[in-house]
Amino acid sequence: MPRRCLHVMNYRHAYHAGNFGDVLKHTVFALIIEYLKRKPAPFRIIDTHAGRGRYALNSEEAAKSGEWQGGIGRLLGMDAAPLPAPVAALLAPYLDAVRAENGARGLTVYPGSPLIARRLMRADDALVANELHPEEHARLKATAGRDRRVKVVALDGWLALKAQLPPKERRGLILIDPPFEADGELERMAEGLGEGLRRFATGVYVAWYPIKDPKPVARLHRALAAIDAATHPLRIELMLRRPVDLGRLNGCGLVVLNPPHTLRDDLLRILPELTRRLRDREGACFHLGSIDARMGKV
Repeated sequence: MPRRCLHVMNYRHAYHAGNFGDVLKHTVFALIIEYLKRKPAPFRIIDTHAGRGRYALNSEEAAKSGEWQGGIGRLLGMDAAPLPAPVAALLAPYLDAVRAENGARGLTVYPGSPLIARRLMRADDALVANELHPEEHARLKATAGRDRRVKVVALDGWLALKAQLPPKERRGLILIDPPFEADGELERMAEGLGEGLRRFATGVYVAWYPIKDPKPVARLHRALAAIDAATHPLRIELMLRRPVDLGRLNGCGLVVLNPPHTLRDDLLRILPELTRRLRDREGACFHLGSIDARMGKV
């Protein structure tokens, strides 16, 4: 009987849009975009597994899981307490992008990374949004509309990573968020990051991963330890609970290569508040540091 890795998720994002993983991922994503905007030169965002771009939180899928209520709902929901002022200021670009999709209707829509990127990009910046699944690709293309800054492609995510690098702007942010529907995604992630760096050494790479059983994640970290230290790899993890049940999603993480020098300090202000708001039970904690640093509890 073939071995089945515990990190496989059978991941349809319509069930999970706006959950705690999206909150962490899009917080970091928005912070990096805002940093890139500090210089006038244009940049390119490459989203290798872009999804459909926009998700209805009142859909059958979202209602069935209810995950968004434990994620973005705890930041912008009707009963959400105001954020501390320093944290609110840092999260404003991300949360304003979510608010812009909802207006006065309340929280009924969650924007995926392509829509968040479009909200935050400037007129001369560019976005390549890749999505292979035919139905999701069609929805993403409709969402992109006639925005000339956006190119929608339909390739295997790992092929798209190779095909789009290096960008002509020579400044870029690459977001890698696979669906984790097959064994070996964590191994492919390490390989993909290495290949990306060979093609575009100065790009900012953000790779998201789920945490069920910490052991496969530890193997990812060991593989990433071999990546050039000059990229200053930053490991960001948020655990909802102590991982006692290894069959459920206990947390998630991001690896950032070539992170902006401001990112760590910004996250030191944000992560304690996110952990307190998003925690599920005892053992919730966050980690911010190198890929072999110790976990930080709150």
